[in-house]
Parts: sequence; structure tokens; C-alpha cells
Amino acid sequence: MKIHEYQGKELLKKFGVVVPRGIFCATVDDAVAAAETLGGKIWVVKAQIHAGGRGKGGGVKLARSLAEVRQVAGEILGMQLVTHQTGPEGQKVRRLLVEEGADIRKEYYVAALTDRATQKVAMMASSEGGMDIEEVAHATPEKIITVFIDPALGVTDAQALQLADGIGVPAASQAQAIDTFRKLYACYMETDASLAEINPLILEGNGTIKALDAKFNFDSNALYRHPEIVAYRDLDEEDADEIEASKFGLAYISLDGNIGCLVNGAGLAMATMDTIKLFGAEPANFLDVGGGATAEKVTEAFKIMLKNPKVKGILVNIFGGIMRCDTIANGVVTAAREVHLSVPLVVRMKGTNEDIGKKILADSGLPIITADSMAEAATKIVAAVK
Repeated sequence: MKIHEYQGKELLKKFGVVVPRGIFCATVDDAVAAAETLGGKIWVVKAQIHAGGRGKGGGVKLARSLAEVRQVAGEILGMQLVTHQTGPEGQKVRRLLVEEGADIRKEYYVAALTDRATQKVAMMASSEGGMDIEEVAHATPEKIITVFIDPALGVTDAQALQLADGIGVPAASQAQAIDTFRKLYACYMETDASLAEINPLILEGNGTIKALDAKFNFDSNALYRHPEIVAYRDLDEEDADEIEASKFGLAYISLDGNIGCLVNGAGLAMATMDTIKLFGAEPANFLDVGGGATAEKVTEAFKIMLKNPKVKGILVNIFGGIMRCDTIANGVVTAAREVHLSVPLVVRMKGTNEDIGKKILADSGLPIITADSMAEAATKIVAAVK
């Protein structure tokens, strides 16, 4: 789960990290009122979407008068903001953050994240703040400092100093930088985040260390422990089909291909997508119906897949362990009839009640193509689509 920048800053502030004064806005009039409340002579108007690169896409602008605040807020609010993380279709801006201006002397990067390679928590920092960290890692990897945190100890004095010194924080500001690193780590741990990123973390002219941006990803499996974070969820920023799928207990993620996949089990689903790619096509989705699929769930899965106009065929790949093949077969037949299926359908099933399931498919009178192996199933659906 992701949240907006203004929500991330609320979390950081709760943990004692210094952030700029800012006000969330839903309308242009709200933005002008926010600037008046904040006071000063310069304001930053920021689009709030779940994607980075907003500044490059025109979603972050300075305003030096209330009239300018009104103008740029009107330009940003409602725009289809395209960044490297939204894809070419972009994301509609429905929310704004208006902040006081900052006296930026230097920009840094810092993040706490789950590092799956080492199975530890990594804290990364760089002197190249404000840039995409992927670009820094590619072009100047030596400018990224990484330490691995022992959760029993937290961020040690030596590690915090290594980060602050390594990215060039001036001696007079290192104590606050070290304090910020500790508080960021505490925020990451206590909220069950998988990523807590500040980019940029700035050094102001007066020596203050301040979080100018905030990005959080949370472990969805831990959200039951954090109703206050669930309350931050913005459904406007999520795929409508993925939201609909979640209502029926379906794990669904939209992709860019043309072959819909309906599989039970996340590992088998990923292997199925790999096999489709191996045989020269692209999956249109990840869809795991789980171990307790009913005819209703399978029907809803078909409906969700077929909402995607790119889908030109469907591959059903079932292992009948907990899930019985005859149950899935009945669900497939019911779904195919209810949605008046008009694209090729290949079904491969193995396991419990496999023969019964195959007979149900054969007796349905529907043009269902069957297969015995994953390779055969992928070959048949790719050929049918072509």
C-alpha cells in the first residue's frame, strides 16, 4: 500500500522528523487559503499522486503571489500528470499540497527499506538528493552509502555517523542528521513499512535538516495492525479492477499483455506468466484465485479479466491440491456461459478430481481447449490468440 506525500509527512512529524509547514488542499480556493494561512512570500504547490517524478512532469511549481498560487493550482489540479512511474497514460491529480518555501543549500537522499537480498533492513543515503536513486545507482554508485541494521540494536551511533559523514553533511548539522536517521528508522519499523524514503532531505541555509518530500510503501500483510494507516488509503490512486478483485478475495494485478491468466497459487501464477512469455506472448494480468475458489469467484475473475480490451485469450492453469479440479471446471463453465465468452479459452488442470473436471469441460458443449502440460497450454493459447 502507498500513501501521499502529505500523509507521509504527517507520519514523519509524529516521529519527530522536521518537515515544512504545509496544508492539504482539494480545490483551487483551498490552495489560496492555505497560502494565506502559511504566510510568507513564496509557496510550493505540489500535485499529490502515488508516483515519483512529479516535478519533471509539471506537478510541482513555485508561486510568488496569491494570484500565482491560484494560477498554478488551477493548472495542476485536474491535470493528467505523466511521470516515469505512471506510464504514458498518466494519473489524474485530485489533491494538492501547498507548502511554505524552503531555503535549500543542499539536497540529500535517505531511505530505510526491506532488502530482500540480504534479508535485512537497509538504510541508504546519498549526497545526490532530488534525483531518481536508480539513476544515481547506475551512473555514480559510489555516491550511495548503505548500512544494514540489526533490529535488536537499531541504528547505531557508528552507522548514523557513517551515513551523515558519507554524504557530506556539515559537522554543525550532523547531530540533527543523525537524529533524523534514527527517527526515520523508528517510523519505518513501527509502521511496518517496506520503504520509508525522504528525497530530498535538505540542508537549509540556517543549518536545519528537513524532510522536503516523503514516500512510504507498507507491507499489506501487516495493515491489520495499523487502522490509522489504512485510513490513508486513496482508492482513486489504485487500479479499479484490482479494487474490485479484492472484494472477492482475488489477488489481481493488471499488466500490459493480451493473455488473461487465471491460476490458483501465487507461485504457479508467476510460473504461468513466465511460460506465456517463453512462448512468445505477454500476460495481461496476474490473478490468483487462491485455494477456496467458488463458481462465483471464478465468474468474477472472468468478468474482471474481460474488462481489459487488450485481452484476446484466457489461460486457466489449476493445480488441484486444496482446490479440486471439478470445482474449478464447474466455475469455468458457469463463467464462460454467463459472460458469453468470445475469446479463446485454454484450460490446463492437474490433481484432485482431474478426470471429473476434464469431463465437465468436455460435456459443456463450449469451445474450451484443454491441455495437459504448461508448455502445451501456453503453446495453444498463444496460437489461438495469433
